[in-house]
Amino acid sequence: MDPYSSTAIDLARLQFAFTVGFHIIFPAITIGLASFLTVLEGLWLKTGRDVYQDLYSFWVKIFALNFGMGVVSGLVMAYEFGTNWSRFSYFAGGITGPLLTYEVLTAFFLEAGFLGVMLFGWERVGRGLHFFATATVSLGTLISTFWILASNSWMHTPQGFSIIDGRAVPVDWLAVIFNPSFPFRLAHMAIAAFLATAFFVGASGAWHLLRGKDSQAARTMLSMATWMALVVAPIQAVVGDAHGLNTLEHQPAKIAAIEGHWENFPGEPSALILAGWPDMKAEKTRFAIEVPVLGSLILTHSLDRQIPALKSFPPEDRPNSTVIFWTFRLMVGMGMLMILGGLWSLWLRRSKQLYTSRAFLTFMLCMGPAGLIALLAGWVTTEVGRQPWVVYGIMRTADAVSPVSVTQISISLVLFVLIYFALFGTGIAYMLKLVRKGPQPHEGEHPIEGGAGQSRTPARPMSAADDN
Repeated sequence: MDPYSSTAIDLARLQFAFTVGFHIIFPAITIGLASFLTVLEGLWLKTGRDVYQDLYSFWVKIFALNFGMGVVSGLVMAYEFGTNWSRFSYFAGGITGPLLTYEVLTAFFLEAGFLGVMLFGWERVGRGLHFFATATVSLGTLISTFWILASNSWMHTPQGFSIIDGRAVPVDWLAVIFNPSFPFRLAHMAIAAFLATAFFVGASGAWHLLRGKDSQAARTMLSMATWMALVVAPIQAVVGDAHGLNTLEHQPAKIAAIEGHWENFPGEPSALILAGWPDMKAEKTRFAIEVPVLGSLILTHSLDRQIPALKSFPPEDRPNSTVIFWTFRLMVGMGMLMILGGLWSLWLRRSKQLYTSRAFLTFMLCMGPAGLIALLAGWVTTEVGRQPWVVYGIMRTADAVSPVSVTQISISLVLFVLIYFALFGTGIAYMLKLVRKGPQPHEGEHPIEGGAGQSRTPARPMSAADDN
């Protein structure tokens, strides 16, 4: 069997997509929770309120669980570069290898050095030192994001290198790191992690309020999450727009595929296709629902400039529009719902119904995974949109794969799926069990009367204990 067959390449891509899709969930929550824990401990030190300490003690357990699963799932991808993508490693290892090494030296060692103090030093070190450890771990997660995004962004907008003897050799490290797409992608990813965590935390608070467990901790979780949504979700929309303009400049084929836009006509501004089905073989978007001119307005900030058309690129250079057309809209849809949630919370806060509106609490509970869904959809849009290139414009994905057979890659893919769902599925289930149990209040704290679920939930101490 041809080891370089298109089937083997597609399976190698599918395997990496599966492993990175599983992996990215954990660092996203880790990044957001680390900053959230820093804020909680800072508020506790400033105000002395027990609720912040209770929330810290609760969420640090979930942080530790995510951190561990993130490290384990990330190691697998490093091996995949050697087993499935050795030609890419040979070509670009002189750039991606040092960048990932810098992550280990600056971020991972920093996190590992202070993680023990953060997790086990609450009653063993002073308050100031413990807060410093928490803040340092939080900083480490952001530094890790910096290096990972620098490496990945270079693959999208490569610069600062020369090709010598068939290998990419860095000639300007600042240009390599601060490549054209890096600032936009770093900001977009970091904010996405914060929003994913905010809605995860908010869903936890909403869950307990709906169950009649109206405590100060549940209210604080919901309040902090909705403030984050109100302020940060619109900022993400602005950052996303800037990122789109940058992509239009450096990866125009990706924008054309995202929009399902096939051809331009002289003097005619581009419409925005809201929905439809891009058909790669027929070279058109079927069942298109369009808004005239809006495509030009959103993507070029003008009323007459046209956006790139897929037919202006050779068929072999076109990303799969059928996939990224919808993943992009899924990401944007989740973002719009986040903005809606923030605005809705402000209206309810002003009318003093934030913690009692069952409709809003149900909405926030359903929005719990929204940030992660948006993040995964955005990642698929980014990576599939880069195809057929592994290093954009320099090295094709088909030229980067190792000489593996369909049989070899199929067996390893099946094993990955089984092991990942068994191992990380168990971890996720345990994490959700902790979330359902909720933070434990200090002795003497009583539930707040009049909660959303209390009007329908009688006092049943034994049932409540069972639920925990």
